[in-house]
Amino acid sequence: MAYAIIQAGGKQFKVNEGDVVQVPSLTAEVGSSVEFDALLAADGDQIKVGGSLEGQRVTGTVVEHGRGKKVIVFKKKRRKQYKKTHGHRQNFTAVRIESVGAASDKSE
Repeated sequence: MAYAIIQAGGKQFKVNEGDVVQVPSLTAEVGSSVEFDALLAADGDQIKVGGSLEGQRVTGTVVEHGRGKKVIVFKKKRRKQYKKTHGHRQNFTAVRIESVGAASDKSE
């Protein structure tokens, strides 16, 4: 089974074809195509890393934009009558992976 490691928004994700991955928010419209650089590509026993990738790309389609689950941040200092509660929801973009490891057809 072919898979790749991609980087989006400063985070790395392991993806297979057909996966839906929630990456940090992208500016692409719903239904548009996005490309990611592959940091690592594996197909069975063959693993390619770094310079041996030679421009292999991972392509996907934007499925939706949304917000993650709320994370509660609670701060307290004992015996000081200090409590503070904050909530945070991270924005995300859901991307369906169409192809893994396809060579880029851009001529640079």
